[in-house]
Amino acid sequence: MFPGPDALPEVLRPLAREPHEPPAKPVEHGPNETLVDCAVYASGHRLPGKFSYAAALDQVRQLELIGQEAFAWVGLREPNLAEMQEVADVFGLHALAVEDAVCAHQRPKLERYDETLFLVLKTVNYVPHESVALARQIVETGEVMVFVGKNFVVTVRHGEHGGLSEVRKRMEADPEQLRLGPYSVMHAIAHEVVNHYLEVSHLIEADIDSIEEVAFEPGRKLDVEPIYLLKREVVELRRCVNPLSGAFNRIQLENKDLIAKEVRRYLRDLADHHSEAAEHIASYDDMLNSLIQAALARVGMQQNNDMRKMAAWAGILAVPTMVAAIYGMNFHFMPELNWTWGYPGVMAGMAVVCLVLYFQFRRNNWL
Repeated sequence: MFPGPDALPEVLRPLAREPHEPPAKPVEHGPNETLVDCAVYASGHRLPGKFSYAAALDQVRQLELIGQEAFAWVGLREPNLAEMQEVADVFGLHALAVEDAVCAHQRPKLERYDETLFLVLKTVNYVPHESVALARQIVETGEVMVFVGKNFVVTVRHGEHGGLSEVRKRMEADPEQLRLGPYSVMHAIAHEVVNHYLEVSHLIEADIDSIEEVAFEPGRKLDVEPIYLLKREVVELRRCVNPLSGAFNRIQLENKDLIAKEVRRYLRDLADHHSEAAEHIASYDDMLNSLIQAALARVGMQQNNDMRKMAAWAGILAVPTMVAAIYGMNFHFMPELNWTWGYPGVMAGMAVVCLVLYFQFRRNNWL
């Protein structure tokens, strides 16, 4: 339940509509799921009522004229170019950033267009599974783009996960944070994404531990495929996390004229959490490299054992093959051909030699 006019500061009450009153301007969006929410916040409170993009910005400007700090927060989900262009026309977003927001599949980054920051975050989600051996995917990714200006925040989400409704609810429940303005919202969104990095990294660590137990358990057959699957997922997670290091540093160092000191303090704490997640993922990458090397070594040893067995049996079978080849030449002057005990003697001799070779190979652990 959002605060009504009575819950707002007195100076804002004339600008807030009563719950039963119609919106000041009809919402300009059709019945689609692109627009998630469009709200105006002033003095840490959400103004009641529905707003179109232009109406939200007009309301913010009216509040600024009377000395109130206010901003609009627009949430979108997978907009097409026409829908995104409508937002860009109202808030003055740069065409290059609009193109990135529509096309998605962007590398995590931070761009500045005049007085507007454009932050691209990769969201991650852990896919539950019974075991790594049965899994086909462990980490799925999405994107959140954040446009932040002096008096607005526009968020664009791509993917089935990474919704920002919980972030909005937490911010609305904390007026002190909302009073810090649009860049505080940007921090809250980035903080939510980074927290997911840490959660997913801890869950992947459990998967790595289970594979590690199998890899170093004596006498157990090791399947290399789950290790390669984990390696692929960790590489994907690393591509989501690592590029943000530079972005978070640039937010704090290059945009002091835009971001308040208090918000920069929160961003420094966020950078520490991000560094922790990046270190975890780097260590998992090293662990998986070691597991792959161990798995390949075990596979190589198994192949060597198989080759020794094959060589031993080939040596044993070479004896009867050689004897059969000699007596298969059918020479007339082979005295053994006319002996009464020639055939039993040759067969017994072959059997004795083969048994001697067999036990010799067994003693040397070739069989």
